[in-house]
Amino acid sequence: MLKIWGRTSSSNVMKVLWLCDELGVAYERIDAGGAFGRTRDPDYLAKNPNALVPTIEEEDGYTLWESNSILRYLCNTRPGGAALYPSAPRERADVERWMDWQLSRVNGPMTTIFFTYVRTPEKDRDLAAAAKARDAAEELWRILDAQLAGRDFIAGSAFTIADIALGIQAYRWFNLPIERADLANLRGWYERLGQRPAYRKHVMVPMS
Repeated sequence: MLKIWGRTSSSNVMKVLWLCDELGVAYERIDAGGAFGRTRDPDYLAKNPNALVPTIEEEDGYTLWESNSILRYLCNTRPGGAALYPSAPRERADVERWMDWQLSRVNGPMTTIFFTYVRTPEKDRDLAAAAKARDAAEELWRILDAQLAGRDFIAGSAFTIADIALGIQAYRWFNLPIERADLANLRGWYERLGQRPAYRKHVMVPMS
């Protein structure tokens, strides 16, 4: 059985759990990271030298880290994965660019906002930095709002792992105590994600 190392409160672990449920992949999850520690233990570092989560481990001992790489790998190795990760070069590149955009652009400001309001005591919050990050994040969500015009999902009519990569941060965007522009396409997409049982189970949970 596939092992997934990581705590359920991690946005990157959520991606993997969500995909596994979408594909019906059985797994054993092992708490690691944050308050659970373990990521700096020698045996874990042998699997993931970054001391981060998630890491997956196959029955034959193969390990893989980096959440978006894990999404691609699982789609390439599990039944049903092709529907979420198209093989045609242009369609695949479209999915992958939004996954890369999540890592390179969206994660930065969204992490600042999240840490400010969820993991930093109120007396220690840098609200100026959070406000700057909120503005930066809204500019990025406007880009995705435009992409979603006339589309049910990021890459078109079908749900893909691009939606998984960005859907985690969308939940935070719509539920953190911040002001948000009324972006109708973005909200419609978020509401469609909310109809998926795996999204409700792994993502739409109290933030911690």
